[in-house]
Order: sequence, then C-alpha cells, then structure tokens
Amino acid sequence: MRILVVDDDRRLCTIVKRGLLEEAYAVDLAYDGEEGEYLAEVNPYDLIILDIMLPNKDGIEVAMSFAPRRLILPF
Repeated sequence: MRILVVDDDRRLCTIVKRGLLEEAYAVDLAYDGEEGEYLAEVNPYDLIILDIMLPNKDGIEVAMSFAPRRLILPF
C-alpha cells in the first residue's frame, strides 16, 4: 500500500512516516498543498493523509482539485 502524507509540520511527517514504514507501507511526504497535489497527480496512492491548514494551497482546495480529474481516493 502506498500512502501520501501532506503536512507542513516536518517533524510530525517524519514521525508518521517512520510508523508507517515500520508497518511495511510505502510513504511519500509533501510539505505544502501544491506539492501534495502534484504528487497525487503523478503517482498512484491508496491513501492520502491531508492536513487542512497548508501553505500555498490548503487541504480543502487540494482535495477538491481531485474531483474534476476523477481522482477518487480515501482520505
């Protein structure tokens, strides 16, 4: 299972990634909304963990951008 974690708190991302890797998940990190949106467009993810308050583009805008592109993902 491949997971994308999008959060501007780098320390929190590192902790979450470490825990998920220990459970044998593949994990990518993004630290702002634009980077998260880009990674979600170019990579297939089974799950996206998305913070709401992000720099550049907030989590709600990122999530709403998936609908027109027909990206159906669990959040």
